[in-house]
Amino acid sequence: MRKLADQPMSAHAPSSPPIIAITLGDAAGIGPEVVAKTLRDPRLPKGFRFEVLGRTVGRGLAPGKLTRTSARLALQALEEAVAGCRAGKFVAMVTGPVQKESLAQIEPNFVGQTEFLARRCGLPDDAAVMVLTDPKLTVALCTNHCSLKDALKRLTSTRFVYVARHIADFLRQRGVKKPRLALAGVNPHAGEHGLFGDEEQRILQPALATLQRSGVEITGPYSPDTVFHDAVQKKAFDAVICAYHDQGLIPFKLVAFQSGVNLTLGLPIIRTSPDHGTALGIAGKGVADHRSMLAAVQLACRLTRNRLTTPQSHSRDLS
Repeated sequence: MRKLADQPMSAHAPSSPPIIAITLGDAAGIGPEVVAKTLRDPRLPKGFRFEVLGRTVGRGLAPGKLTRTSARLALQALEEAVAGCRAGKFVAMVTGPVQKESLAQIEPNFVGQTEFLARRCGLPDDAAVMVLTDPKLTVALCTNHCSLKDALKRLTSTRFVYVARHIADFLRQRGVKKPRLALAGVNPHAGEHGLFGDEEQRILQPALATLQRSGVEITGPYSPDTVFHDAVQKKAFDAVICAYHDQGLIPFKLVAFQSGVNLTLGLPIIRTSPDHGTALGIAGKGVADHRSMLAAVQLACRLTRNRLTTPQSHSRDLS
């Protein structure tokens, strides 16, 4: 662990392969452990170099203990990774888990890595689309890190269209020729035709009509208490578009907690991350499961190969 912390590492001999940055996240958490395990895993993709950004040894750093030092180093690693991606030094970045409250104390208005990266790319927060993906289930969020009250205020037909087009593009990159998208309702039972709310008629139905006219295969809105069952058990959909954070993450983590990947779409850079947090309670004990980090690195490599072989625009108009 000392070698990992003290200097950048690459998992392959240098021969000018593309470099992917991996940030350790907050050193107080399990990020350093799952990164180290991932770089030793024989399933690590070949043909890439992996440069680790961050530090785990030094004053103010200890497993399980959040400090301003650990938060500051996590932020510095993020800054270096995104700057390197924008400058062409890195072809992608994989981010370790951070503690949002700690970072907010040193970075005003920090609400999450997703929004932070959008800002560092010179884009508004809502340019970034948060996606959680695994072979069992893929969900895309129309709102990210905000209160439920604010999430409802941010929902618009335009937002649903924007997110749906991005997730459809991503699924095509994954080899799904004609992605089947499901739109989860905002209210219980998808509103029961206005009995429990009008968001389905007022916001979702216009978005569906726009997407269907443009050739996107999308249906709904479906009752949120059944759509994920149909996606996972019946394989009826390739992705579910969700109105707010926990609507998508609760079912996702139930079925893919150890292997899911957090992916950011809508930015000019490739960014993936494990789908778990810092897990301070087990930090430094050597028992952390690294499968989600490994899956995040594997996905970053696949997306990089796609981009290098089929260059294309990776942003969409927000309007």
